[in-house]
Amino acid sequence: MTKPKLLELLAPAGTPDIAIEAILHGADAVYMGASSHGARRNAANTIDDIKRVVDFAHIFRVRVYVTVNTLVYEKEIRQVERLISDLYRVGVDAIIVQDMGILRMDIPPIQLHASTQCDIRTPEKALFLQDVGLSQLVLPRELSLEEIKKMSETVTVPLEAFVHGALCVSYSGRCHASFATCGRSANRGECAQICRMPFTLSDSKGNVICKDKHLLSLRDLNTLDLLPRLIDAGISSFKIEGRLKEASYVKNTVAAYRKALDKFISKNPDSYQRSSFGSSEISFSPELSKSFNRGFTHYFIEERRPNGIISPDTPKSLGETITDITQLNNGDGISFFDSKGVYTGAMVNGIKGNRIVTSRPVNIPNGAEIHRTFDRVWDKEMQHNTATRKLNVSFTLSDSGLTAEDERGCCIRLPLQCKMDVARKTPDFSPIFAKLGNTPYSLKDYRSLLDPTVFIPAGDLTELRRKAIDALNEANLTTYPYQYRKKEDKNARYMTKKVDYRDNVANSLAKRFYRDHGVEKIEPAIEASTSSKKQPHRLMTTRHCILRELGLCKKEKGLGKYSEPLSIKSGRDKFTLEFNCRDCEMHLLG
Repeated sequence: MTKPKLLELLAPAGTPDIAIEAILHGADAVYMGASSHGARRNAANTIDDIKRVVDFAHIFRVRVYVTVNTLVYEKEIRQVERLISDLYRVGVDAIIVQDMGILRMDIPPIQLHASTQCDIRTPEKALFLQDVGLSQLVLPRELSLEEIKKMSETVTVPLEAFVHGALCVSYSGRCHASFATCGRSANRGECAQICRMPFTLSDSKGNVICKDKHLLSLRDLNTLDLLPRLIDAGISSFKIEGRLKEASYVKNTVAAYRKALDKFISKNPDSYQRSSFGSSEISFSPELSKSFNRGFTHYFIEERRPNGIISPDTPKSLGETITDITQLNNGDGISFFDSKGVYTGAMVNGIKGNRIVTSRPVNIPNGAEIHRTFDRVWDKEMQHNTATRKLNVSFTLSDSGLTAEDERGCCIRLPLQCKMDVARKTPDFSPIFAKLGNTPYSLKDYRSLLDPTVFIPAGDLTELRRKAIDALNEANLTTYPYQYRKKEDKNARYMTKKVDYRDNVANSLAKRFYRDHGVEKIEPAIEASTSSKKQPHRLMTTRHCILRELGLCKKEKGLGKYSEPLSIKSGRDKFTLEFNCRDCEMHLLG
């Protein structure tokens, strides 16, 4: 029989405490930043922080991935080598990388995953990264189900996809707008998020098409209802975005996706199973709209739609839409668009008739849609402990000793070195073995094969139970299934004979890697370029098309009275738009 395919719910963690909450609420793996070289610079953690997470995660066979997914400058090579060695030493399962120079570093055999920053848009690129030793591929957010399926038919390594959270408007690893305008590179974890700014769209004659709208600010991804289709397309790791989000967001999203994945697995137990162990008990009903969101979208997973991808009026959270103001509580935060179209907010002080009383004077237009962006009752609940996670364990007591076996497959046997006596009546020892307290175990089954007249003091059995739990913990440590880096195929050829700045070569080791795999001309990443020549002017490539979003698709309707080139402007920053209608892509030129 074919083994069931393992499905992994992968949760973000900005801190060790949030990582532990993610695990308690059902994550099969967590990803977090190290002390440096993570694509979210403000989500860094020390080696001791990460070790604390590893020690807790591995109890449930939850895997810990650490992001080392920025470009590495030449002078930083030794620093990154030490960092990766330290991560390996504390038991990290894999590191997520962008810079291929890491494959030429002097590092231990830790597993490597290809970051979404690697821009794996084609099956050929996916196959190349698999062949050079990458064990898991994080796909671009822009792919459709059909494109994902082609990837899964080409490679054998697990495919990872973002399923929830903020979306980058540019292909990841291909955005240089922040670097060009602010000197802060997204490939170095310093993105200034200019895509969340308001822009005015104009044509070549200065005609304003759209004024002060958030034309590049995408809604948030939500694929909760698409999980079965993603699984069918070949995804096995389901990644939630949010290493900069608070604990309540992680709790809520993990609980929601855990519930959905468990439902799918329960219907297909012979074909799929989760990749970690332990059952989570959640004290709340997950509701994704209660966490930060800019409105939800499926993006391009299904098919390209004419609009609904961006949130043009605000980059702020839309929370949940309130259809009945009696749903509101004192202390809730609400937001709405005022009579001038400005998104504003206030705190609720009460309800009088059909009117919301707020903490400061605000004018809520008649018929305005009310968004609750802070639910006081919900938030209070989420500040408490909201989940426990336990492993099933079974005990068998016999003349020869105590056998303990858990759902991870760990099994230990301890001799029965206790004082035995004759019982006046048949004793029931099961309550002793059910008292597992603060351990990560929950009693699934207890059996006694002892003669029913045998009596053993409760203190002796309690001590035996404690020893059994310690032995199970030790067995888990010694049998933990670490996976190591795959062997690099030295004969694998890169897809093209030319690598330009978009391949993000920032050090001599990355240059050597590409040369080893047949690349003849290698240009440095713009962040590492010392050339006095003008930097490349294509700053962003995106599948999101402003024209399509506004109902002005050139292929379908045309621009009408507007003349190209079009441009967008925000403050001092101005970009020319270039449209690749054949591939339905848009480029920002600087």
